[in-house]
Amino acid sequence: MHQNKGKSIVDCLADRTDYAKNPDKTNDGELLSSYQCDPRTVQAEFMLSKRQYDDITGRKQANNVIAYQIRQAFKPGEITPELANKIGYELGMSFTKGNHAFIVATHIDKAHIHNHIIFNSTSLDCTKKFRDFLGSGRSISKISDRICLENGLSIIENPKRSKKHYGKWLGDNKPLSHSDKLRQTINEMLAQKPKTFDEFLQLMQSAGYEIKSGKHYAFKGAEQKKFIRLRSLGEGYSEDEIKAIIEGKAQQKWVKKTTSKQPIRQEKSVNLLVDIQAKLQQGKGKGYEQWAKIFNLKQMAQTVNFLQEHKLLAYSDLEKKAKNCIATFEELNTQIKTAEKRMAEIQVLKKHIINYAKTRAVYTDYRKAGYSKKFHEEHRAELTLHKAAKAAFEKLCVKKLPTIKALQAECDELFSVKNKAYSKYHTARKEMKDILTAKANIDRLLGMEQEQKTKEKSQDQR
Repeated sequence: MHQNKGKSIVDCLADRTDYAKNPDKTNDGELLSSYQCDPRTVQAEFMLSKRQYDDITGRKQANNVIAYQIRQAFKPGEITPELANKIGYELGMSFTKGNHAFIVATHIDKAHIHNHIIFNSTSLDCTKKFRDFLGSGRSISKISDRICLENGLSIIENPKRSKKHYGKWLGDNKPLSHSDKLRQTINEMLAQKPKTFDEFLQLMQSAGYEIKSGKHYAFKGAEQKKFIRLRSLGEGYSEDEIKAIIEGKAQQKWVKKTTSKQPIRQEKSVNLLVDIQAKLQQGKGKGYEQWAKIFNLKQMAQTVNFLQEHKLLAYSDLEKKAKNCIATFEELNTQIKTAEKRMAEIQVLKKHIINYAKTRAVYTDYRKAGYSKKFHEEHRAELTLHKAAKAAFEKLCVKKLPTIKALQAECDELFSVKNKAYSKYHTARKEMKDILTAKANIDRLLGMEQEQKTKEKSQDQR
């Protein structure tokens, strides 16, 4: 979003954000959420950060981008507005990495529910600007697809790529990045079973990598311009994780990157049985019936194997396991949501405390000026933030303002709690899904057997 000719930055921001916040589209403002800003004063907060950026850096840009917008749409009839807004917030946080303030406005005026995510081009510390990059659209799509799949929603499996927005789409022919090559080399060196971490480093050197030690180990290949730290490679590649694998305390879970002709073999999950009779009543033919019978036989075999592996052949054990899985998942989910809610409250409170401190002197001068209209117009952004901060304190019933340090300490503790719960969340959800699916298949099989026995008994009585 650029500044339009003949309009001030404030007016341009207002045009975009007012459209996004339209109460007719957002259910009277109920479908609005934000990070590090208040939707009611978002223009003033964005403007204040830009003024602080100018003061801190002294930089002036000819074609200044004032904000960025992400539009995210969902399949009609598949999602609730509340979940759409939550997913939009998660997308905004993931893409900006929490470095830029943003608002999420969920519109419900169309057949397809969609989000407008508007984030400030200026970073929260007012020292940097967001730098758009080639392939940013594809990056956003990947993040959005991941979040949607985690929530059981549809995605566009083969989207049409536009060179204008995505650059050249390389698909399966895309060359490996330096990070991918480094991961692949680490995999190969670990496969040689080095006895110590020093021996692993020697193998990496023999593979052509320059190593920089210190607080964090980093590697640089012949084609690289910069070193890549181990900790930046993701899960399974930290120094501690590699040492654990070498010492035999952990297993090497990753595999080499393959081409599309060599798909990675993944563990099969249990699938629900197909209700053949219901499908036939919907108009499916004999061919589908034959396929469904074979499919169900395979799924029952998979279900039996699954139950054997998990030692759940007794129905009472399966039932107990299902209850425990549900309880574990719900407990983790509650921990995450409770932590997220309080963290969001803390971020809002911190922002208002900072804004209050920054604008208190301006408000004092405004009061001394006899609440001058001219003074108000010249300092409208600061005075708007000051007023919003006071209103927020009254709403939160804050009598004595806590220190930023105390709030940050609480936030760090909550973040730790959330991370611990989240590290178990996906595993618990998958386990619960597999157990409940297996139980549903067994319940259905038992129901079919009971139905068949009742039918045979009825025929015998005749």
